[in-house]
Amino acid sequence: MTPALFIQMAALLVFAAAILLGLLRFARGPATPDRLVAADILTVIATALLVALAVFLENALYLDVALVYGVLAFVGVVALARAIETGKRA
Repeated sequence: MTPALFIQMAALLVFAAAILLGLLRFARGPATPDRLVAADILTVIATALLVALAVFLENALYLDVALVYGVLAFVGVVALARAIETGKRA
């Protein structure tokens, strides 16, 4: 096993553990803001996976996709947070 392959496998294990922990928090809650933060964490992990894929495959196109996905995910989370915030005031 080459050192590069070992590092890639270790990175995939870390990503898998992070996804499992994020999904656990998303499922268990206990409140809506906790689930929103978990969804934000999962979008950040997905963006990081796209960046890692760009590095592993040596293809810069995935970086563009990660950038667009990250911006859209940020806007979506902000919109959901605002909707939750205004819903509690009403």
